Amino acid sequence: MIEAFAWAFLAASALLLGAIAGLALKVSRTLVGLALAFGAGALFSAVAFELTVEAFEAGGGTLLAAGLAAGGLTYFAGNRLLTTRGRSRAKATVKQDSQGQGGLSIVLGAMLDGIPESIVLGASLLGGGAVSPAFLAAVLLSNVPEGFSASADLKQEGRKPGWILGLWFAVVLVSAASAALAFLLFDAAGPAIPFVQAFAAGGLLTMLVDTMIPEAFDDGGDLAGLVTVLGFALAFLLSAVT
Repeated sequence: MIEAFAWAFLAASALLLGAIAGLALKVSRTLVGLALAFGAGALFSAVAFELTVEAFEAGGGTLLAAGLAAGGLTYFAGNRLLTTRGRSRAKATVKQDSQGQGGLSIVLGAMLDGIPESIVLGASLLGGGAVSPAFLAAVLLSNVPEGFSASADLKQEGRKPGWILGLWFAVVLVSAASAALAFLLFDAAGPAIPFVQAFAAGGLLTMLVDTMIPEAFDDGGDLAGLVTVLGFALAFLLSAVT
């Protein structure tokens, strides 16, 4: 359990590192967009060659389809709720001059995909298993630009650095705790692990298309596509050699 907590804490702490960089550095939005594109490419590789393949081999097509649908629908519903609330708050800010919701929405989105990622990391240790270096690298590569972008937005919205870092630290702790619970509650031979893998794949794929790719293209421009390929290729090579 401690090992599962530690691995997930390490993976999620990349969000915190990105947040620190976003608060301390003045980096152009173009660079942030290209970083998001690189992370998106790495996650595409993890979804295709790690999560989906392993879920299918362990649980079969029916369980894979159910997990993909559940993950995709969960992220879709959560993102729709956040978007609706954000628009309502945005209308209120015209008269009340309150805080924006863009950065906070990214943080909550990171939570929606971070918990399944951490569960997969924790469950992979069951039965004497090991964490996939390729999947871990993909998570790390994608978390840094997420934390960077959201923190830069929150800072611009007027949030204090201590509040921002505390929020990200809470996300890291929840993610690590999810991995530890997965290790305690799941059976290494049961159907929960492939379902969670498929669930994470569905949620991540939906998040990539709905959130990371559009923002990467908006900020990074035409180069975003090439950088996405670079991230995909690097993560695939890591998967192939491990």
